[in-house]
This record gives sequence, C-alpha cells and structure tokens, in this order.
Amino acid sequence: MILSGRSIVDGIVRGEVVKIEKPVVILGDVNEKEGTVVHRSVRGKILVFPRGAGSTVGSYTIYGLRYYNNAPLGMILKEAETIVAAGAIIADIVTVDQIDISKINDGDTVEIRNGKVEIITSRQHT
Repeated sequence: MILSGRSIVDGIVRGEVVKIEKPVVILGDVNEKEGTVVHRSVRGKILVFPRGAGSTVGSYTIYGLRYYNNAPLGMILKEAETIVAAGAIIADIVTVDQIDISKINDGDTVEIRNGKVEIITSRQHT
C-alpha cells in the first residue's frame, strides 16, 4: 500500500514504525539525550504520530535528537505543524505529513520516499 502526502524534508528511508497514538508534546514527551518519545526508543526508527504540541523550543528538542545521535530515520504525521516542520528541517529528518496514519501500525516496516509512504510489511491491529 502506498500513501501520498506532503514532503516536509525529502529523502528515502526505510525502517520499523514506532507509532504514538496521541499528539506528542515535544518538550515533555521527547528525551533527546535518551532518544525516546513517550519512553519508547526512536533512534533509527520511523516515528509516526498525529501532530506535535507545545512551544517553539520543541523545534530545538527535535534537533537535539540529531545532536545526540538519537534521531529517528524519518517521521510520518497526520499534520506537521510549524514546530515539528521546523525541527525536522533543522535536524534533517525525512518527514512527510498529510498521511492517513490509521493505515500504519506500530511495528510495520515502511519506506518514505519524497512525500510517499509505502507499507512494506504490516502488523495487523490487535
């Protein structure tokens, strides 16, 4: 299955999905030194979440993931608001939004390719 969206940061990455079901409060839910979002490791994974929330310092928190070598390979969102988009750009994390994330399951393997998301292997909802 291929889903089309809007590319925020172009690139091609493939990896395992870590899906967070709720909006991510960047400053509170992200630990850039540990590479976790809501206490789940995102280093080298594809992070999927609906949208970000919080203050503008969240962009630098996303950049901190890159700085500490803990960044996800890519991010897939329903809506990338300004904070997440700016963070993705300065951290150079492949990012796409306007995706129906209900089609993507935690643990799936996906490929992001310049605004398109291909589900390579899918874990069914339990």
